[in-house]
This record gives sequence, C-alpha cells and structure tokens, in this order.
Amino acid sequence: MMDKLIFGRYIPGQSLIHKLDPRAKLMGSMFFIGIIFLANNWQTYGLLFLFTMFVIYLSKIKLSFFINGVKPLIWLILFTVILQVLFTGGETIYFSWGPITVSQEGVLNGVYIFCRFVLIIFMSTLLTLTTMPLSLTDAIEFLLRPLLAIKVPVYEIALMLSIALRFVPTLMDETEKIMNAQRARGVDFGEGTVFQQMKAIVPLLIPLFVSSFNRAEELATAMEARGYQGGEGRSKYRLLKWETRDTVVIVAYAFLTVGLILLRK
Repeated sequence: MMDKLIFGRYIPGQSLIHKLDPRAKLMGSMFFIGIIFLANNWQTYGLLFLFTMFVIYLSKIKLSFFINGVKPLIWLILFTVILQVLFTGGETIYFSWGPITVSQEGVLNGVYIFCRFVLIIFMSTLLTLTTMPLSLTDAIEFLLRPLLAIKVPVYEIALMLSIALRFVPTLMDETEKIMNAQRARGVDFGEGTVFQQMKAIVPLLIPLFVSSFNRAEELATAMEARGYQGGEGRSKYRLLKWETRDTVVIVAYAFLTVGLILLRK
C-alpha cells in the first residue's frame, strides 16, 4: 500500500481526527485549500506547514503515507513549477533568453507553488485517510442540501462523488496489475524515449477501460438488486452528530486565517 496512490483510501483508527464529524473535516479541508492563497512569504507558508504537521500528528498516521501520496503527482507539480520559474519576469533577472526569463521572483513563486501543491495534497489525503466513504458521502449530501430548493439532485451527486473517490485507488490497483502482466510479457515502462514510453502505455488503456466498465456494471447491478431508488426518503444507520470538538476545529481554522493575514506582506 505504501508505494501506491494513497488518495482515496481509508485507514481505520481511533485518533481525534478520525472521531471528528465528517462535516467538520470536509469544511475544514475546503477552507484550508482556500486560505492557502493568502500565503505569500516564508512566514505564512511556515505557519501552514506547522498547522498541517500538527494535524497529521493528531491523526496518528505516519508521515510516509502522505509523502507517498505526493509521489504519483510529483512530475505534474515539477512541470508547473518549471513553467512558473521560466516564464515569470521580475526585477532581479538571473537569466534571460528570448521568452525564457529566470528571475528571483519566478524562483520564489515556483517554490511557493510547490508548497501549495504539497499542502493541498497532504490535507486532501488526510481527509480521505481518516473519513469513511459513507460518512464523507453524508457530509457532502448535508452541505449540498440547500440546493434541493432549486431541484438539484443532491443525493445522486453525493453518491457519484463518493463512488468516484473510491474508484481512484481501485483503478490504480487495476493499473498496477495490468502493468505487471505487461512486464511479464517483456514490456518496459521505464526506459526509452518519451515517444516509446507513451507507446508502451497504450496497451494499458484498453484493458483498464474494460475493467472500469465491468466494475461500474457490477456496482449498478448490486445497487439495483438492493432496491436503490435514490436518497430521498431513506433512513440512515449512522447519524451525524456535531460535538464541541468539531466547533473547536472551525475556531482553529479561524485563528489560522487571522495568523496568515497578520503575517502577510
């Protein structure tokens, strides 16, 4: 599990973060992603990292899980950082050649963007690692409930998001199995030119699509066999209960926001 995509998986536990109301965790994660854009210097990013590390410590989940969650996306992150470094002008120019400009401001912005990606992935991964899929679905459904007034199918949207979230690790497992089968036939996914590596990925796509459609059909059959008719009018086995500790979480995010505003330049 450690060398796979971590996002979308759930790790059972009895930590304080596990026991929080899923609505508090979901709102906190969304709010955290929003206030990240308030950070614009080392002090603000340092505060965000300290806050994130403290929350990870409270979850009692090893930091290595979160680092492995970043690894599958590291090339996308680095690509974004490189674009920021090469095409951002500024007052202090280190190198310039045509449209390419490497400046002090560009390098700093690249580092800040890297920090933003890592923080967002860490907090999003924490949400899924400590929240059961059904609880997360209930939280999404609760937050979207006001949209029922304008006839938005809230229950179906919440179910769709939850299923999509759970399909991420499932599809990654399927991809790994297919890659191992291809390697057994002599296909090498790690060597050769970029074109050769892209060509080697093509044999993965068809069996992966077929497997995805099969799983979707099995899921639809299982839901139909259980008489699923949508969320309206259904009772719930687990009821969400907001407690004092959930309010403390919201207050903590409010203090974090104040701290970021005070430390901004």
